[in-house]
Amino acid sequence: MRKELLKKVKRIVVKIGSGVLTGAGTGIDPAFLAGLASEVAGLKERGMEVVVVSSGAVAAGRPVLGLPDRPRTLPQKQAAAAVGQSRLMRSYEEAFSGFGLNVAQILLTRDDLANRRRFQNARGTLDTLLTCGIIPVINENDTVVVDELKFGDNDNLSALVTNLVEAQLLLIMTDIDGLYTADPRSNPDAQLIHQVRSITRDMERGAGGSGTSVGTGGMATKLAAAKKAMKSGVAAVVFAGKVPGNLTRVMDGELVGTLFLPAGESLNRRKHWIAYTLRPAGSIVVDAGAREVLAKHGKSLLPSGIAKVEGRFARGACVRIVDPEGVEFARGLVDYSSVEIEQISRHKSSEIEQILGFRYGDDVIHRDNLVLL
Repeated sequence: MRKELLKKVKRIVVKIGSGVLTGAGTGIDPAFLAGLASEVAGLKERGMEVVVVSSGAVAAGRPVLGLPDRPRTLPQKQAAAAVGQSRLMRSYEEAFSGFGLNVAQILLTRDDLANRRRFQNARGTLDTLLTCGIIPVINENDTVVVDELKFGDNDNLSALVTNLVEAQLLLIMTDIDGLYTADPRSNPDAQLIHQVRSITRDMERGAGGSGTSVGTGGMATKLAAAKKAMKSGVAAVVFAGKVPGNLTRVMDGELVGTLFLPAGESLNRRKHWIAYTLRPAGSIVVDAGAREVLAKHGKSLLPSGIAKVEGRFARGACVRIVDPEGVEFARGLVDYSSVEIEQISRHKSSEIEQILGFRYGDDVIHRDNLVLL
């Protein structure tokens, strides 16, 4: 199955973690980058387009600032990234130029992808770079990012980039062999899982935190990224990035790492953007009947099924949709503000104009702007 699935892939996103890129955490590992450049050159010769999502700026800048461990404050992280980003890109340029490849730096924040126009601008830039045969190297813009704009980790960013560039495969290079039945660092009986059709809550609960002093993500963030990719109809592979030749072995269909199969029903790019790129501004709690209608029948959310509004938001905002037990099961873009929804909740759509004095439509969230999670 692997070989058949991977045979159709023409555009891939390769995410490289800090632990893989920096080795012992004392700076960029030139031997790793040289091997990566060689393998990427080989993939390009096979007609593939490659986008790299690279961590490592903070880790590269840390020794220059004299920080013995991972920066603990946001200003320290931003300063380390400011020092390290140029060193990171210089390392990529030196490694890839040896194989006749050019690289381009792209720095993003969540706001760049949450804004639809900037999302489209980023997509246009990346498409042009790939058409010209250039390797985009994407990183979170740590020098200016604040908590409200953070992707949270580059695993998450790589999944969003996969949707942005419409890649057919997400590859996550990490410091362990893949997803195990238990933590292999503490359980010698842990077994590598070679293939996953769906990510269960048990898998998510069993995933641990970061295993290195230079990375911000653990297996939990990799599962979250794989889940986003699967939802958009894209396969993902998590594998040991430090092993020379592993990238090529994965693309040859060998049994390397853990393959996450794409979902049977995938989200289109716009719905993926609503579900995973936008930051929810609040929540709408619905009754059991509304949950049934939304989850099983694909209908729009009407005011009559709304029990409560949490938070303050404007028309057009992304909100969570929560059932009576407090479980989020959907997200969507609202056609009315939080104040307006509070006034029309529990009422029929035919009463909206009488209550508000105007009417945008019958739906609080139209089904085209609603995504089940």
